Amino acid sequence: MPYKKITETPSNHDNLEQLDTLSILAKMNEEDQKIADAVALVVPEVTKLVDALTERFLRGGRLFYIGAGTSGRLGILDASEIPPTFGMPHDRVIGLIAGGDIAIRKAVEYAEDDTEQAWKDLLAYDIDANDTVIGIAASGTTPYVLGGINDAKDNGLLTAGITNNPGSPLAEAADIGIAVDVGPEFVTGSTRMKSGTSQKLVLNMISTALMIKIGRVKGNKMVNMQLSNNKLVDRGTRYVMEGLGIDYSRAEELLKKHGSVKAALEAGR
Repeated sequence: MPYKKITETPSNHDNLEQLDTLSILAKMNEEDQKIADAVALVVPEVTKLVDALTERFLRGGRLFYIGAGTSGRLGILDASEIPPTFGMPHDRVIGLIAGGDIAIRKAVEYAEDDTEQAWKDLLAYDIDANDTVIGIAASGTTPYVLGGINDAKDNGLLTAGITNNPGSPLAEAADIGIAVDVGPEFVTGSTRMKSGTSQKLVLNMISTALMIKIGRVKGNKMVNMQLSNNKLVDRGTRYVMEGLGIDYSRAEELLKKHGSVKAALEAGR
């Protein structure tokens, strides 16, 4: 018996074009409030993934996200924020999207329908058994993602699938299936909405927990963040002030001399 494709079921709301602005927004917010509860239900699966991923990451493995459309863009977004936030090299968490970089801004027709391209994209990074591949697809049926996950699994990599359809091919194919059932979208089938938001939450959980577990956070501070603009220098200076109990100017001097909050704290003790 085929699974129920929840992401394509009719919206709980109808005649949207007849609603006034306040009603549209209130009803969207009503639907959005269901997302965090749906994510809470998959925390055990996310925990299993983070623990297995951390082991491989500490052995030098990398984390790859693969996706198409909104899902692919969310993976790239998460990956791109790891270096400035946690000071990690750009080649440790990598996002790949069907259609290549041009698809980040513009849809590439039929790119997601190629079952072999994701593995070709991964092979360009000299993929190995310490790496982890997470496929992201609201539908759980995207050929680019499914093909990549199946090939990665066949080659001994750890695989996970983030989807919004429990029982979907992606949820079943991956070693760890993370199926977030957010229910029907406000606009029927528009998975850039609730489904996309739930994926962003799960990606935040995975990458942030990973960074904490490998020591890129101290207390609750981003002590390895890149000092790439004045805002971040100011933030880092205040972290050093707090950590060492010194004034702003001395903290800023230490930070700029040693290049990171972590190094400044160690030098100042």
